[in-house]
Amino acid sequence: MKVLIVHESLFGNTREVAETIAEGLRHGRAPDMGEVTLVPVDEAPTSIGDDVGLLLVGGPTHAFSMTRPQTRQDAAAKGATAARQGLREWIETVTPRAGLPVVTFDTRIHVKMLPGSAAAAAAKALRHRGFDRAERGESFWVQDTAGPVVEGELERAREWGAELATRVAHGVS
Repeated sequence: MKVLIVHESLFGNTREVAETIAEGLRHGRAPDMGEVTLVPVDEAPTSIGDDVGLLLVGGPTHAFSMTRPQTRQDAAAKGATAARQGLREWIETVTPRAGLPVVTFDTRIHVKMLPGSAAAAAAKALRHRGFDRAERGESFWVQDTAGPVVEGELERAREWGAELATRVAHGVS
């Protein structure tokens, strides 16, 4: 069983978190777990192979949700590398696979009482699309729009990846 991690990253923070989650998955790997593959959303498949047993989907929180063309354009004006498409657009094109465990994650600025989460929005959109086992996972904090990732968050991402590997080993998603 493979794990596929689809991520959107504008300033590199979400990519760094995704890579660290992958490290945790590999470290906590169950005996029957196959490869862990990271794919930027621009290169993500629109059909998830039957060999994928866990799909992780992550992106930055912009304007209280997943990015939009305008928020990506605004980020590019601030030095980000804007993707051709974001998670929102990819979710609209991906073919749903009922029964596939999907867990979302995001990066967010750590501001007390600031609402909104790309992870929550992505999980909801994926369920609406037909991924009946999509659930919201974790939010990882960044210091500012351009980052960096808050100290200790990468270790938390690694631990979460290892926890996901354990859940997969026990057939729980």
